[in-house]
Amino acid sequence: MKLFATSLLAALLALPAMSSFAAAETAPADAAQAPAVAVVAPVMAAKPDLVKGEATFTAVCAACHGADGNSGTPAYPKLAQQHPEYLVKQLQEYKSGKRKNAIMQGFAATLSDADMKNVAYWATSKKAKPGFAKEKELVTLGERIYRGGIADRQIAACAGCHSPTGGGIPAQYPRLSGQHSEYTAAQLTYFRDGIRTNSIQMTQVAAKLNDKEIRAVADYIAGLR
Repeated sequence: MKLFATSLLAALLALPAMSSFAAAETAPADAAQAPAVAVVAPVMAAKPDLVKGEATFTAVCAACHGADGNSGTPAYPKLAQQHPEYLVKQLQEYKSGKRKNAIMQGFAATLSDADMKNVAYWATSKKAKPGFAKEKELVTLGERIYRGGIADRQIAACAGCHSPTGGGIPAQYPRLSGQHSEYTAAQLTYFRDGIRTNSIQMTQVAAKLNDKEIRAVADYIAGLR
C-alpha cells in the first residue's frame, strides 16, 4: 500500500502545471476563491494616415481645392485647417446624397471611410491662407450680423457658433475665417432656398437673411483673422 501511494505521488508530481485559466476552470467552487478576470486591452481607433491622405487629396481633390487645400477659385472652398470631423461629415453626406452636389457625390462615392479620415486630417494639417473683405460699404453691416445678429428679426449672431474669430468649434461648427466670400454667400443662399438641407440650424438662420445681408456677412467672414 505504501509503495502504491509513493508511485501515485511521483506520477502526480510529474504532471505539467496547469495554466491559471485551466485551474480556474477545473478547480471546485469555493466561496473564498476569487473568480478569474480576463484582461482585455482597449481597442484604439485607427490613426489617420497622412501619407495616404496626401496621395488621395492630390489625386482627387487638389484640382479644385488647391495643392495644399487653399483653393484659388472662389467657387470652391478652402479646406486647409478645417476641422477634420466637419470634413468627414460633409464627405459622408455627399456620398449618401444627404448633401446634394453631383460632382462631389461622384468623388465621395470613390472614398472609403478610412480615405475620408485620411484626407480630412491631411487637409487640417495645412495652414489656411488669409482672405480679404472686398466690399467696404458692406463690412459694417456684415460685422454687425456676424457679431450681434439681428435681434428684431431673431437672427442669431454667427459668432455664437463659429467663434468671434471664425475659428468654429471642432466637431460641431466649421471654421469660416478667410473663406471665399463667393462660396460662403452661395452656401447661405442654398440653405435659405432649400437647396442645401443638411443643417436644420443653418436653414433656419439663412431663411431670414436677404441677398444684401448674405453678401455682407460672407464678405466680412472672408476678412476674419
